Amino acid sequence: MALAPAFVLSAPAPELPCGRHAGQVVSGSRGSQGSHSGTGLAAAGATAAVLAGAARRHRRERMARGTVQGSRGESYYRDNLVACRAQLNGADAPTVEETDQHVQDIQAFAKQALAGASAAMVFTSSMEVAVAYPIFAQQNYANPREYTGKIVCANCHLASKPLEVRLPQAVLPDTIFKMEVEVPAKYAKRRQPNADGSKGPMNIGAIAVMPDGWKLAPKDRLPKVLKKEMKGLAWAPYSKDYPNIVVAGPVPGETYEKMVLPVLSPDPNTNDKVIFGKGIFYFGGNRGRGQVYPEGNQSNNNQFFAAATGTVTAIDGLKVSITTPSGEVKTQELLTGADIVVQVGDEVDKDEPITTNPNVGGFGQEEKECILQDMNRVYAFCAFAFSCFVAQLSFVLKKKQFEKVQLAEGF
Repeated sequence: MALAPAFVLSAPAPELPCGRHAGQVVSGSRGSQGSHSGTGLAAAGATAAVLAGAARRHRRERMARGTVQGSRGESYYRDNLVACRAQLNGADAPTVEETDQHVQDIQAFAKQALAGASAAMVFTSSMEVAVAYPIFAQQNYANPREYTGKIVCANCHLASKPLEVRLPQAVLPDTIFKMEVEVPAKYAKRRQPNADGSKGPMNIGAIAVMPDGWKLAPKDRLPKVLKKEMKGLAWAPYSKDYPNIVVAGPVPGETYEKMVLPVLSPDPNTNDKVIFGKGIFYFGGNRGRGQVYPEGNQSNNNQFFAAATGTVTAIDGLKVSITTPSGEVKTQELLTGADIVVQVGDEVDKDEPITTNPNVGGFGQEEKECILQDMNRVYAFCAFAFSCFVAQLSFVLKKKQFEKVQLAEGF
């Protein structure tokens, strides 16, 4: 039998990525003329497989294009995050990789936060106002309360503002109760500069550091009255390692000036690490933007001061040039939104304010006590109080009886 040099399909075959056709054979193969029909079927099967692979690749390409189009919406978060970071110049500016990683961290936090969808909505909507970010503390500090007792929010929010906290004097085990954290300020009137320099309302954030065993009340056990008082506020654990530490915010200050925190008290009968007695609670509340970012650079929510003693010789936008008595010119670049209060020709001293102070917010910290009460102690106190009452009553009755005997005997 004669050898066939190669098998060639009569129908045109689809082109492979390498430039060949499905019907072409790279090297010759042996066969008989009688087997042409069998080999033709094999080649047709190969062609069908190639066509199926091409269809799969086409679907993957369409999915990839859809992913790219979907990612355009995610660029909104990235652009807003860049706008909220410090306005740095040159080599000190964060790289694109750092910014993208920051976006991923924030998205992961929004997913694991209580009522994650609403938390993400609050986050995206608050990018255009003066924001308070508890998430910065979560990313940079494993424990938000330092050994000195200071809560780390004070490292970025340098101004001090009061905080009011109300909670019960004592609670029973495995009981849901509420704590009220009030962050007072005139939110309807006061405005702070955003990262782009425009003015916006103040947001607020809060943190509560509870003793071990105390935690956020589960949603399925919340009373309807308490849910209504919360106004949809979402509290979230600080981290997996610290479920007894919870944070909330950023949320609009006008709506959540009084923040209601639902707490579930522990049960020492089921938790060996918890004992009855007094526990100390630490609270922190910040309003508005901070003056320092976690990277250590300033935000535009600061008052700027003269870099040297001399005369203001030029003001070019946000650049203020001061000529010292020795003739040296020092140019100071301010951040967006700064309201300059000096003019060309003014004499200034070093560290003299050259802008107004835009910060109307600040951070407050409070410390409270609450007793985890044992019901047996309550019963024992009731028994003791009743015994004291009976003893006093018996003493009075006995005294009255003695007085009557004395009167009867003529004494």
